[in-house]
Amino acid sequence: MKTLPEVSANDRESFASSFAKSYISNIKYFIKWTLIALLTGIGVGAVGSAFALSVSAAGVFWHTCKWALFLLPVTGLIIVLIYRLAGAYNPRGTNLVISSISSGEEIDIKMAPLIFISTVLTHIGGGSAGREGAALQLGGSLGNFISKLVKLDSKDRNVAVMCGMSACFAAVFGTPLTAAIFCMEFISIGIMYHAALIPCIFAAYTAAAISHHAGVIHEVFPVNTVAPFDIRNAFTAVVMGMLCAVVSVVFCTMLHKSEEMYKKYFKNAYVRVLVAAFIFIILTLIVKTDDYRGGGFLLVEKCMEGGVGVEAFLFKMIFTALLLGGGFKGGEIVPTFTVGAAFGCICSMFLGISPNLGTACGMAACFAGVTNCPISSIFMSIELFGTEGLAYYAVAIAVCFTLSGYYGLYSAQRFPYSKTKAVYINSNYEEFEKK
Repeated sequence: MKTLPEVSANDRESFASSFAKSYISNIKYFIKWTLIALLTGIGVGAVGSAFALSVSAAGVFWHTCKWALFLLPVTGLIIVLIYRLAGAYNPRGTNLVISSISSGEEIDIKMAPLIFISTVLTHIGGGSAGREGAALQLGGSLGNFISKLVKLDSKDRNVAVMCGMSACFAAVFGTPLTAAIFCMEFISIGIMYHAALIPCIFAAYTAAAISHHAGVIHEVFPVNTVAPFDIRNAFTAVVMGMLCAVVSVVFCTMLHKSEEMYKKYFKNAYVRVLVAAFIFIILTLIVKTDDYRGGGFLLVEKCMEGGVGVEAFLFKMIFTALLLGGGFKGGEIVPTFTVGAAFGCICSMFLGISPNLGTACGMAACFAGVTNCPISSIFMSIELFGTEGLAYYAVAIAVCFTLSGYYGLYSAQRFPYSKTKAVYINSNYEEFEKK
């Protein structure tokens, strides 16, 4: 019989000493980032709550004042003007936040009030835009400011930026777990920034609590009508994911190409935003509905009940691309939810599932397709829809993520590894476009 080697007293002491040093170092990290996360969650949560309430007030305004639609040319000109006065002639939006983490590019604190004011101005006229994408920029800017305030080094600064994004996203949208995971996942697809786990989670839940006490109302869409997940319904979820991948690619392409077309034919930023405003007004008057204005959560509610036409998802894509491409500010995520919801609702009619389940699958899958964040999408589906249809959401998300390729909302987003092979590619959307 072989005997185990004896551990000497010196080895035991060495192990104990090494463990103690490591544990103390981790405790210091925990205390440090708990304090920073709480500071960020409170500060950014308060700003995010104010932002969410302001956007909601703007939504109430354009819903009650039908003539608010005709304010878009004015609000558009103001948006361009304030960016010019601030010296931001070529604003990069969320791409700037991504670059700040991946390449150390600086985020100026002035971006925070700019994105706050400009997004509210877009919503005053009922422009087709969301608020969560704006929250990422707002939170990233504030997180960077806090990192300077507490004198963090460049590596810790990146964590602080993600911390700020998580806090603002959670305050605005009310999904703290999704907010935390998303901000760690969407920078480099396939690589999670686990060093930011405690900061992002603590900041997100703190900010969500702040927003709750501030009276911010967050949307949830419980899905209770779920058929058993058998082979037939698994196939249905696969088909939903395949179709949503196509929609995701088309929507991302429309958003990118729309901006390029505006800049190609209208060199002046003031002219671009006026053209976008007038096109949006004319289209709204033609379709004779407000369904495609604002973020679109009212349209999502209609989708949950099965009450939308087959053209709804396409119209929402067109309205959003035409407005944001022209220079108006706001997020793309909520419009993506609306597009996915409308498309999923339509698909449910042909795939034999309930409208609310189809709507939820479409929202979750399209979110994964445009952000390239499947893990965050799964958490998002749980927080928004509950767990009853989780198997459907997970399958649709996985399929859509894989088949949507390397398209996405954010051109600065990097893909260190291939989606289909375990190989290092280190590329992004723009580089794939050139190929």
